[in-house]
Amino acid sequence: MAGHRRRGWLALGGTALACLLLAIVATGQGAVPIAPGRVAAILWGWLGGDGAVLEGRDALVVLNIRLPRVLLGLLVGAALAVSGALMQGLFRNPLADPGLVGVSAGAGLAAAATIVLGDRFLAGTLMKLPFAILPFGAFCGGLVSTLALYLIATREGRTSVATMLLAGVALGALAGSLTGLLSFLSDDRQLRDLTFWSLGSLGGASWTKLTTVAPIILPLLCCMPVLARGLNGLMLGEAEAYHLGIPVQRIKALTILLVALAVGASVASAGLIGFVGIVVPHLVRLWIGPDHRLLLPLAALGGAMLLVAADIAARLVVAPAELPIGIVTAAIGAPFFLWLLLRRTSLVDV
Repeated sequence: MAGHRRRGWLALGGTALACLLLAIVATGQGAVPIAPGRVAAILWGWLGGDGAVLEGRDALVVLNIRLPRVLLGLLVGAALAVSGALMQGLFRNPLADPGLVGVSAGAGLAAAATIVLGDRFLAGTLMKLPFAILPFGAFCGGLVSTLALYLIATREGRTSVATMLLAGVALGALAGSLTGLLSFLSDDRQLRDLTFWSLGSLGGASWTKLTTVAPIILPLLCCMPVLARGLNGLMLGEAEAYHLGIPVQRIKALTILLVALAVGASVASAGLIGFVGIVVPHLVRLWIGPDHRLLLPLAALGGAMLLVAADIAARLVVAPAELPIGIVTAAIGAPFFLWLLLRRTSLVDV
């Protein structure tokens, strides 16, 4: 037990250090390359060190353009990966993922409705649709999708994975059709915004967007220790978890709420980004085991690293243009999902 705990702490420390180093490297990547040492010096000066390094073009690029983008990528990647781990713990199956089962599509539909209908409602006034409304709208869409999915797939306390996947496909298709209708009704500016949601991107990152999204995502990450024991108990089944003294219904309700919050905030700030929630938790589970006390924080760090790395690829592959980050994560995640299905076909034979 002591050896397992020591291994877990070493894994957390090593992954956190790797995440920090990757963030520094990512902050220096772009049309104006900046050496990692220079980036580290600018960040140190920004945090209260030598203020002289904050002068010049490099500091302007790092602090006003690159740093908000990298921090948003870290938050969104962590939120998506933890959401996947939470859904897999709730449904007791590693095939559950917000993007695959329609939760992200529901959040995207609500965000699209907020953009199109909100602009229509404010038309003729001098008011502009505030960004803070988007996470709330996307949260409501993600919450409705998650609740609908759980109610459809669960009977007598037992969740059918086949029903969950099929219901997710249906919910995603329905949300996609309604989003298409909103696209048809939108004007040119709204259509550009909707294209951003459908492909996913960190290109619109700013300090304003970051300070709006961070208060939503950070509480989710802080609640991880509270849910870990309950999710570990749910791995044995709901009846067994109840006899162990775990408040099953409270854990389920809190998990659904937090997933909806995280996915809603992520979709509102970065659009639809798939497969992070299934790739990262499964790799962490293969590496460190199914204990959620380690799985959740490691998934958060791994998701942050995956999305930042995907953003680096999105910026460099077709430079000076930029690929939508959702294309990169799908190119990574879709083959992985097929491999997972072929390796564990018994997971869907229920």
